[in-house]
Amino acid sequence: MSPTPRPGPGWRTRDILRAAALVASVYVALKLLWVGRSVVLIGFFGVLLGITLSAGVDRLQRFRIPRGVAAVGIVLLFFGALTGIGLLAAPQVSRQLGELRRQVPEAIERVERWVQQRGGGVAQIIQAAADTASPQAEASGAAGGDSAGADAARRQGAGEAGDTSAQQGQGGQRGQQGQVDLRKPLSQQLAGVGRHFFSIFSSTVAVLGGLIILVFVAIFVAVDPGLYHRGLMHLFPHRMRRRAGEVMSATATTLRRWLLMQLVAMLVIGTVTTVVLLLLGVKAAIALGIIAGLLEFIPYVGPILSAVPAIAMALVDGPEKAIYVVLAYTAIQQLEGMVLQPLLMKEGLQLPPVITILGQALFSLVFGFLGLLVAVPVLASVMVPVKLLYVRDVVGDDVSVPGDEESG
Repeated sequence: MSPTPRPGPGWRTRDILRAAALVASVYVALKLLWVGRSVVLIGFFGVLLGITLSAGVDRLQRFRIPRGVAAVGIVLLFFGALTGIGLLAAPQVSRQLGELRRQVPEAIERVERWVQQRGGGVAQIIQAAADTASPQAEASGAAGGDSAGADAARRQGAGEAGDTSAQQGQGGQRGQQGQVDLRKPLSQQLAGVGRHFFSIFSSTVAVLGGLIILVFVAIFVAVDPGLYHRGLMHLFPHRMRRRAGEVMSATATTLRRWLLMQLVAMLVIGTVTTVVLLLLGVKAAIALGIIAGLLEFIPYVGPILSAVPAIAMALVDGPEKAIYVVLAYTAIQQLEGMVLQPLLMKEGLQLPPVITILGQALFSLVFGFLGLLVAVPVLASVMVPVKLLYVRDVVGDDVSVPGDEESG
């Protein structure tokens, strides 16, 4: 009696169903993450703030202050300081912001008029050359005929002159219409840039809701960070938990240092920019300094965006002042790269500029303005596991990450 043949290698029905369920679950999870991407990004910001806040809570806990009280106290102290500064500077800042909104369109109008005047001058030169060539051609044609031909030529010339004047009139109308058509799309594009740039502030309810979620996430993470650390450890096998804990600790240290140093850089850049613009006599210097400090949070892209309204405001007083403002912003950024960054050790992230810029472009394209804000910390949190788990463990190269000195 021949033995029963064993089934050959392959997928059984149970394996196919399990794989299909896994693929469907991943698809649904990704779909839910995409629908709630704003909440996910705000949650990431809250965790980032909570990790930074936990450092202050740890220090206050040494004085036997409960962690919950310490976390809430730090948050209330921070918002209280912001409120006090806002109440003191609100009238002047509000006045300067209103002046900024009023003067920037005027500067843009000056640039538009300058471009149209240069374009209109070129068109007038071309039209004058065409008008000069036309009578010469008519005169040479009329000289070779008899009197009847001359009369006919004169009548024809008169008719052509009328046609030419009509064409000139139509050309002038087309030129004026062309100026209007060029002006209208430019104004629409500038208005569109303003709407998109300030779209994050368009809905007060959405901003307040996001701020409340961010603050509560930060407080809960700072009160008991070990709870979430232990929860994540359950996702790894026992033999991998020690290494996973090292990677998570290094990532948390990296994010905490980056945020603290970024806040210091924002304060320094905002103050220096305000002082420089006041010395140059630029209007709305305080408001422009606040914009420069806030946009310093976005590396590479933020300083460029902050220079645009300052240059536009300087154009109101003249092109010479605009050139001085460009030189001032360039000098401030150079001093930041050569002096401030080494002092704050922001290079500890070790993010190449090309990867940073491409990451910002990708995140802003996919997630919008919030994606642009979180691009750098997300890249930093990805680079730490890559360095520890691949470059160190697989390749064997010795690379440093923030937190090595603490663990050593």
